[in-house]
Amino acid sequence: MKIARCSDGGAPFWALVNLTLQTVTPLVGGIADWAPAVTRGEGEGALTFAGPARALASVRLLPPVEKTNRVVVAGANYQKHLEADFGLKSHHQPIAFLKAHGALIGANDTMRYPPLTQEFDHEVELVVVIGAEVVNRADPLSSVLGYTVGNDASARDLQRSGPPGVGMDLFASKSQNLTTGLGPWIVTRDEFPEGSPKRRLTLTVNGDIRQDGSTAEMTWDVPFLVKFVDERSSFECGDVMFTGSPAGTAQGTGKYLKVGDVVETSVEGIGTLRNVVVAAAN
Repeated sequence: MKIARCSDGGAPFWALVNLTLQTVTPLVGGIADWAPAVTRGEGEGALTFAGPARALASVRLLPPVEKTNRVVVAGANYQKHLEADFGLKSHHQPIAFLKAHGALIGANDTMRYPPLTQEFDHEVELVVVIGAEVVNRADPLSSVLGYTVGNDASARDLQRSGPPGVGMDLFASKSQNLTTGLGPWIVTRDEFPEGSPKRRLTLTVNGDIRQDGSTAEMTWDVPFLVKFVDERSSFECGDVMFTGSPAGTAQGTGKYLKVGDVVETSVEGIGTLRNVVVAAAN
C-alpha cells in the first residue's frame, strides 16, 4: 500500500493512494490509530475510510510525518560517500541526530535556499517510518511500517562552523527552514522483499545525475539503525529515520545547489520528489 499525508486547503489528513486510478481516499484518524495494525500485517483491513476517493492531483502531498513525531537522521552510513565527499576513513558506528520538523517540505514544494549558506548541498536517502508503538529490538524490521524518500539537504559551510574541538554544527546544517524533501508517500513494508531494502537511489539537478547509488551499499542496514537509535532514545509510532546518503554530494563535487535548480530525488519502487530551489523570503 501507499499511504500519503495530504492537504486540500484544510486540516491535513492521511489517505490511501491508488496510482492506477490517480486517486487518494481519506482515512479516519492519525498515524497512531492505524499504523500499528498495518505494521503487524493486517493490511488494508486495518484502515477506516473517511470519505470517497478524490483526484490525486487535487491535493498537496505533505511530508508523511505528523508534527508531534520526531525526525531522526542516522548518517555516516555509506563508506564511498565518506571517502569521496569528506575524505574520511571507516568508523565503528553511525551518527544519529534530530532534524527540526520545520525543515521538511513535501514532494512538490519549493525548496528554500538558506540565507546563511554559500554551500547548499543535496543528499538522497531512504527514510524509514516506524509503525509499532514500541520497537521490538530482537526483530527491528517488524516495527517498520514502511519507507519513503528523503533529501537531507545540508548547508556544508555551516556544518563545518562548529567550534574547534567541539565538532560539526549539524543543527545549523540540517535544520534550515523548508529545505528537506520528504515523501511523496509511505510504501508499506509488505511491498518489499524480506530484509533490509536494496533499492537504487538517484538524485538529479536540472536533469543532470548527481547521485546514483544503492541502499545495498549501506555500512549498517535498516534493522541495525532502528535498534541503534532506539537504544539511545526510544522510537514512537510515526517517527521517521533518514538512513544516510551515497557518494556524489556537492561536498565532493563542488556542484552546490543554486536558486532556480530543479532537484529530483528518487528511490526505486517508492517515488520521486521534485523540488525547485527558491530564494529565501527571510
